Amino acid sequence: MFFVPLLAAFVLYYGVEGWRPAGSTNKGDLIHPARPLPIDVALTASGAASKALDANLLHDGKWTLLYVGNGSCDVRCREALTLMRQTRLALNDDAARVQRLFMATQPCCDQAYLDTEHAGLTIASAEDAPGKAVLNVFPKYAGEPVETAGRIYIIDPLGNLMMSYAPEAGHKDLLDDLKKLLKLSHIG
Repeated sequence: MFFVPLLAAFVLYYGVEGWRPAGSTNKGDLIHPARPLPIDVALTASGAASKALDANLLHDGKWTLLYVGNGSCDVRCREALTLMRQTRLALNDDAARVQRLFMATQPCCDQAYLDTEHAGLTIASAEDAPGKAVLNVFPKYAGEPVETAGRIYIIDPLGNLMMSYAPEAGHKDLLDDLKKLLKLSHIG
């Protein structure tokens, strides 16, 4: 009698089609396997202050929301940066566990707009060798290069590129997934 429920559960889970739980609950696109980003890459700040950024920026124990786009920061860029800012703010107490990064593929930007609307946003150049080394790890979606894909990416605290969100993804999807990751994570 003890083994009957165990056997029934085993048969239902492995033997009967349709009883097995559906795949996953994430709303973004998982990058499988996660892609480790280069370690100790010396990214350069983009814009007027072209100084070296912390070499461990992507491996510093924080979750990173990253957007890659050209320096002119078009409408999609502004939408993505605003979504990243609002998502981070909506995390309340966990906001300190998340940083935002914009990698500009051309000389950057409307600095006045970024300073007033996106305080705390790190802007890195993707034009130099270290920036290109980081972007070479990113996947292409439908053959479109990362520079023009308009996607928001999540990098885990260990520096692994793990999720992305298409421009047409729901605005709440990023927040829902990030809350789940922060709740379950013992790092960052």
